[in-house]
Amino acid sequence: MSRDPDLRHDFLWGASTSPHQIEGNNLNSDWWRTEHMAVGRLERSGDACDSYHRYEEDMRLLAEAGLNAYRFGIEWARIEPEPGEFSRAELAHYRRMIDTARGLGLEPVVTLHHFSGPRWFADEGGWTSPTAVDRFTRYVEHACTILHDVNWICTINEPNILAMMSGMARAMAEGAELNLGADIRMPAPDQGIGETLVRAHRAAVGVVRDHTSAKVGWTVAQQSLVPAPGSEKIYDDLRWAWEDLYHHGARGDDFLGVQSYTSQTVNENGIIPVPESPDNTQTGWAYRPDALGIALRHAWEATEGIPLLVTENGIATADDTRRIAYTTEALRHLYGAVAEGIDVRGYLHWSALDNFEWGNWAPTFGLIAVDRDTFARTPKPSLAWLGGVARKGGALEAGA
Repeated sequence: MSRDPDLRHDFLWGASTSPHQIEGNNLNSDWWRTEHMAVGRLERSGDACDSYHRYEEDMRLLAEAGLNAYRFGIEWARIEPEPGEFSRAELAHYRRMIDTARGLGLEPVVTLHHFSGPRWFADEGGWTSPTAVDRFTRYVEHACTILHDVNWICTINEPNILAMMSGMARAMAEGAELNLGADIRMPAPDQGIGETLVRAHRAAVGVVRDHTSAKVGWTVAQQSLVPAPGSEKIYDDLRWAWEDLYHHGARGDDFLGVQSYTSQTVNENGIIPVPESPDNTQTGWAYRPDALGIALRHAWEATEGIPLLVTENGIATADDTRRIAYTTEALRHLYGAVAEGIDVRGYLHWSALDNFEWGNWAPTFGLIAVDRDTFARTPKPSLAWLGGVARKGGALEAGA
C-alpha cells in the first residue's frame, strides 16, 4: 500500500451528478428548450438516465461499493415551474432523495443550481436581469424547507462557466458567431454576469445560514493555468476572470468546491489551445491528473484558507483502466496538498453515471455505465476500485 494519506476521519468519498444530466424530461428548463431549438447542433437529453425514477438504484450502487457521499442537485425548473408557483410534490421528491441517501449511509451534498434554470427565468433575461438575484434568493428560501438537516449545500455550480455561457448566449442573441471547437481560445467569463453571480451567491449563503446548520459554499471550475515566461500580466488578468473573482466571492464561506480536470498554459496571447494528441481525453482536454494539486493549492491561497471539498474530478474516456490510472494520480496530488497543510474535506468523482454532457452523449465520465435504451446500470471496475480506496481510508495499491 501507499503511505497513509492522513485524511480526516470524516473525509467524504463519493461521486457527483447534476439533475438535468441524469433525471430526464426536464421540460420546464431553459436547457430543454435550447436542445430543441438548436436543431442538428445539439443532441437532446430526453429521458437522460431516468434517474428521476431510479435514484435509489444509483445511490445503492455507490453505497454498496464502499462510498459514503453522493453529490446531487435539485432542479429549480421543477420546483418553480412558473414565477412564484412552487411545487410541493417536487420538493417532496427531492426530500425523498435526501432521506434515501441517508438511509444508505451516503452523506448528501446538495447543489441548488447546476447550469439549468426555469424557462421563465431565461425569458426575463436570466443572470443579466435586474431581478435575477431576488428570483434566485426566493427559490433558495423555498428549497431550504427540505434542507434543514443537510450538512453540505452548494449554492451555484461553476459560476465561472455559467458566466461564460451566459455571456456567449447574450452575444449570440446580438448576432455574434462563436466557434466552440477545442482548438480555439474560449471567451473569458463575462465579468458583469460573474459579479451578479457573486451577489446571488452571497444572498443564498445568508438564506441557507438562516434556515439550516449546513456548511455552505459554491463550486468553481478550476483552470489550473500555468504561465509561460513573459506572460505574467495576461496570466494574472485571466486568472482573475476565470477563477479569482469567484474565489474572492467565496471568502467567508464554510467551504469551496474544487472542480478540476485539466491544465492549460498561458502565453502572451492568452490561453494556449490544447494541441491534438492521442493522450487527450474524449473532450479534447489534455491528460493532466496533476491539475488537481495545482487547483487545490491555488484555491487554498485565493480563498484565504477556507476548507476545500473536491466536488468534481474525473476523465472522459472509454478505457476504464485509464480512468483508474488518472484518478490514482489525481489522488496522489490531493494527498500531497493535504501533507502541506491544505484542509481538504473530501473527494467526489465526476461522475457517478455516464450521462448527458450538455449537448453531447459521447463523453463517458461515469463510474457506472447506463444503457440508453433499457436504462440498465452496469458498474465499471473503477467504481469498485474507488470504493475500495474509500474503505481503506484512502490507501492506494502500490503501482496502481
